[in-house]
Amino acid sequence: MTIERRLQAPPATVFAAWTDPAVLPRWFGPAGFDCRTRAMDLRVGGEWRFDMVGHGMTFPNRHRWTALEPPSRIAFLMDAGDGAAEPMAVEVRLHPDGSGTRLVQTVTFPTTEALDAARAYDAEARGRETLTKLAAALDE
Repeated sequence: MTIERRLQAPPATVFAAWTDPAVLPRWFGPAGFDCRTRAMDLRVGGEWRFDMVGHGMTFPNRHRWTALEPPSRIAFLMDAGDGAAEPMAVEVRLHPDGSGTRLVQTVTFPTTEALDAARAYDAEARGRETLTKLAAALDE
C-alpha cells in the first residue's frame, strides 16, 4: 500500500517532524486520534511504544526503527507490540519537489490476510488523514 503527498516544507523539515520526539506524537495518527507515548527511543534499533486513542477506542502501537537516513528515508516495523502478529514494514521516502517535498510512504503487509484486514478499515484513507495532520503540523 503506497500513499503519496506533496508537502510545502523542504525534506529536512519533514524529516525532523518524523524524528523529533516532541513533534511526532502531536501529528501521528488518523483524524480524531491522539498518540500517548509510553516510551520512545528514536534511533535505529530503538522503538516507540504508544497508544493511539480516539473515538472511544485505544490501540496499542509499536514502531521499531530500522533506518533513519536524513533527510530522505525513514523505515520502521509497525505492530501492536504484543507479538500476536507479524509486523508491517513501513518505508517513508522524502524527495525534493521544488521548494517542498514529495513524501512516498509504502506499507508492506506480512500476509494477504493482514492487507485485507487493513483494507476493511480503509487504512489508505487513514494514512492520508495522518499525512494531512503532518501537513498541518508543518505549518505551525
